[in-house]
Amino acid sequence: MIGLFAKQQERLAERIIRRQYQKQGVPVPNDVTISIQAAKMVADARQIVKTRGGNIWAILKETGKDIIEHSSRKR
Repeated sequence: MIGLFAKQQERLAERIIRRQYQKQGVPVPNDVTISIQAAKMVADARQIVKTRGGNIWAILKETGKDIIEHSSRKR
């Protein structure tokens, strides 16, 4: 079971991802795709915090744009 704090991080990541898609004028994928991207984004951010330290919220904001750019190149 996912903890409350982890779920909040994923919800924030979903909002960041959706906003980045809209900001770049790219069609927003379905909820399942967004959820998968958000879970990966949170996992990546946690790994960065473990290895380098830092604030997970700041890292989530920074990596949101990278996820959109990466998925846009796949299309």
